[in-house]
Amino acid sequence: MNELVSGYILAVEDSLVQAKRLEYFFKKHQFDYRIFSTAEEALVYIGKRVPSLIISDIIMPGIDGYQFCRQVKENPSTSTIPVILLTSLQDPNDIIRGLQAGADNFITKPYDEKYLLSRIEHLINNKSQIEEGVISLKADPINLRYRGEEFKITSGRRQILDLLVSVYDTAIQRNEELTSIKMKLEETNRSLLQANEDLDAFSRTVSHDLKSPLAVIIGFTSAIIDNPESTVSEEERGYVKYILESALEMTQLIKDLLAFSQSGRLDLKEEELDLSDIANDILGGILLRYPDSKPVVKIESNLKARADNKLMRVVLDNLIGNAVKYSSKTESPEIFFGKKEYFGKDLFFIQDNGAGFEMSKADKLFQPFVRLHSGVEYSGTGVGLSTVKRIIEKHGGEIWAESEPGKGATFFFTLE
Repeated sequence: MNELVSGYILAVEDSLVQAKRLEYFFKKHQFDYRIFSTAEEALVYIGKRVPSLIISDIIMPGIDGYQFCRQVKENPSTSTIPVILLTSLQDPNDIIRGLQAGADNFITKPYDEKYLLSRIEHLINNKSQIEEGVISLKADPINLRYRGEEFKITSGRRQILDLLVSVYDTAIQRNEELTSIKMKLEETNRSLLQANEDLDAFSRTVSHDLKSPLAVIIGFTSAIIDNPESTVSEEERGYVKYILESALEMTQLIKDLLAFSQSGRLDLKEEELDLSDIANDILGGILLRYPDSKPVVKIESNLKARADNKLMRVVLDNLIGNAVKYSSKTESPEIFFGKKEYFGKDLFFIQDNGAGFEMSKADKLFQPFVRLHSGVEYSGTGVGLSTVKRIIEKHGGEIWAESEPGKGATFFFTLE
């Protein structure tokens, strides 16, 4: 375990993706930790076991981060615990409310891991000095009037200084980012309308002008290969087969590009769906694409969700198709589509025991045209998962993956 923190770090985060990111951070730096989705659950656990440090989101259902921090600081048995609040810092009132609640630090999302680690180290050192009596938290209340409101600040000078320094660090960082963004924004805005027009024109061209000649190529090459009376030599037949495979790959690329370009602009037609039925319905077509693979596919029954039927077919076709593809070279491929409860939400997952990938590359998974495996190992266009991510986010959900090379992968997603 990490020697910096003698106890454990408690985190409160209602976002599944942010909670997984914190979990990854804690594991990477070998911290003992507990993560809760609500402040109410966290307070119950703190009553049983006091943490060394607390990291909390601010906007949460029920008790928010400020109220949670205040309750921790007002309790004599937990008042010295450093509290870091995760925030966007979009309103100056955030700073006042943080001071009023007794917070020790603000960290903005998305946060830098090195900065978060440095803040943890700094606050843990402060905590040790407080417990040794080197630093005092006692201070006379400060009455502050801001924007017509009265605020009573009870934080000690050291707490106020630490919090204001963290805010200043954030302001400097944001200013540098804004300076860079400002230089690009006007050019981006000018390009955006033209890009959308070009995309519509491209989609129309692809749907007709490119698919039509490819269909001719596929038809004639298939006829040559399937004709038992053909006089072409085996070498020539190999050439024709290569042309056919290339044409089929191009057709799939066109299909994926069209799906990707349209996925962000389609209107949702949500209805009550049984994802189990959809998965079973499309499974036969997926297995036909990989005739050499004979996976054992288990689909949990009664996987209910409210979503767009057509778009969820695209999602499941991609995710189950990838599971079949990347487990096709496994001796006994197994695939499972199921659901579990996670942080109070339905969490769907598709698991395989295939090739897997390095988690350090997980951020690239959903980028268009990025592939973690070469085309020689596994065919593909690198667009499918980008489309899936757009569709899931259009439903108000989240998607991520966990994997290990040689031990398969599991893709998780939620739907709001």
